[in-house]
Amino acid sequence: MTLQGSPRLLLLGLVAGLGVIIATPTLAQEANGAAVFEQSCLTCHTGAVDSRAPSPDALGQRSPEAILDVLMNGVMRLQGSRLSGAERRAVAEYLTGRTIGGDITGPAASRCTETPPITDPLAGPYWNGWGGRGNARFQPVLHAGLTASEVPNLRLKWAFGFPDTSVAWAPATVAGDRVYIGSQAGMIYSLNSDTGCVHWTFGAQGGVRTAITIGPNRGSASGHAVYFGDTQSNAYALDAATGDQVWVRKVEEHPRSRITGAPTLFERRLYVPVSSYEEVQSDDPEYACCTFRGSVVALDTDTGRVIWKTYTIADEPKPRGTSTAGVTLYGPSGNAVWSSPTIDPIRRRVYVATGNGYSDPPQPTGNAVLALDLNTGDIHWTSQTLPRDVYIAGCPPDSTNPNCPDDVGPDLDFGNNPILTQRSDGRDIIVIGQKSGVGWGLDPDRDGAVVWQYRAGAGGLLGGMEWGSAADDQHVYFPVSDLLTPQPGGLHAVNIDTGERVWHTPPPPTLCVEGPGCNGAQPGAVSVIPGVVFSGSYDGGIRAYSASDGQIIWEYNTNRTFETVNGVGARGGSLSAGGPTVAAGLLLVPSGYGGFGGRPGNVLLAFGIE
Repeated sequence: MTLQGSPRLLLLGLVAGLGVIIATPTLAQEANGAAVFEQSCLTCHTGAVDSRAPSPDALGQRSPEAILDVLMNGVMRLQGSRLSGAERRAVAEYLTGRTIGGDITGPAASRCTETPPITDPLAGPYWNGWGGRGNARFQPVLHAGLTASEVPNLRLKWAFGFPDTSVAWAPATVAGDRVYIGSQAGMIYSLNSDTGCVHWTFGAQGGVRTAITIGPNRGSASGHAVYFGDTQSNAYALDAATGDQVWVRKVEEHPRSRITGAPTLFERRLYVPVSSYEEVQSDDPEYACCTFRGSVVALDTDTGRVIWKTYTIADEPKPRGTSTAGVTLYGPSGNAVWSSPTIDPIRRRVYVATGNGYSDPPQPTGNAVLALDLNTGDIHWTSQTLPRDVYIAGCPPDSTNPNCPDDVGPDLDFGNNPILTQRSDGRDIIVIGQKSGVGWGLDPDRDGAVVWQYRAGAGGLLGGMEWGSAADDQHVYFPVSDLLTPQPGGLHAVNIDTGERVWHTPPPPTLCVEGPGCNGAQPGAVSVIPGVVFSGSYDGGIRAYSASDGQIIWEYNTNRTFETVNGVGARGGSLSAGGPTVAAGLLLVPSGYGGFGGRPGNVLLAFGIE
């Protein structure tokens, strides 16, 4: 049954994990808990005596922090992602009648006493967006402000706590004297790079795990905007100086869609990738699987107007039968774009990597690198590395889930972004790591033909290369997750020309005590400056490796509580997803990843040279 009205009903379903459907309209940033429930929440459960859900009184005895954890990191994180950070906070406080400790943006004392105007934020050293030129996550010395010989002397300068979060999943962007970063709670922060004080904040309509990109904008007062996406598939432009909203554009209406990869800016167009949660939702046998299609959307940077939108599956999903539960099944579906698009200005292409299918029939564009026309979005070529990978959650060998495909795939899609770089002879090559544990070298002049392949890890669920590899002018660096295997972790350096191993460094002894997430998996993105590779680990360690031989030359254990500049209680945990940023003499590391068996945390750490 479906009921509306009672403001306590949603969380009954949230905690019980009964598949609540939330349709969230745009609400004010100052959310009212009762209004959020009344206007936005549908539930199939009333909290009656015969219900499996806890009663309202029982829920009221829990802490608001515990409810936030259910919404953001527990069994109902999918439904919670449809609420903004302010809405989740309001819900938790309304149900419990208690206030979460600390302001959602931190105490007023953390505000900067002076906020000078911004003229050209990219005039000095910067790290902009996901990975710089070619999305290689390589930072030259000019912008790094840090040399290989100085890395062993890195010391913690300041720490910033993200309130109401259990995951620090977004990487930092640096431009001038500003640090820009999003949070799981949907807050965007503009911080002073020297002290970590807060220049401004903005509350998005969903969680923000994408990197932030800065560029010109004719509609902003300062002439520059910051661009990002959220977990409700909204793309934003905010004035870089003030945080005032210039525009917001919903790029996908599917209720399970989201933006995980950083939008890429080029020539006043913003290229936005679209992914989804639907492959997780489909473990519910009553869910009509599946209707989501991955896509890339090109927006005008000044107005947010949609210029073109290209789906990774050309045909719309159609009914393909009825499940044993009596629910209509749909297909084809899936092929999400999880990572940041990569621009090729010479060939006028944008390269994107796709995920697995969700429902039959399998598509030739799944688990592939696609080359799209920058101007029109037309797909020029497809290089598929693993066909017929149709997968959803909840399909073990003995599963009775009627949504499971006839031939369940291994879920070995691409979470990495394509990296466009050069071989020693000057010819371009696309390099990319896959969850299969295989790294690929592809030829952009021969429709993505395979130049070489390299086996770095065992691969599998949460295996292989998850979120981001990196490359300098000689090597590509593949960090290995293999989280569910007996031997997770490891970092590989591979010759860009040949795909041959240069060195391999296995994971060192863990820095954490025994317990969940205490292993050497390295699923997070890595970053490179000349001579040094930075990589985080599930054990809470951030390490610097010599680019020439893989020797660890510096490490820091983030497994502790930190005194933060904004007064928010914070601690480090597992490192995953966004990865480190290096710019203007700073190494910025988000620590904490409470999902997938990791240890939660909520801190941004800024390291520098004393």
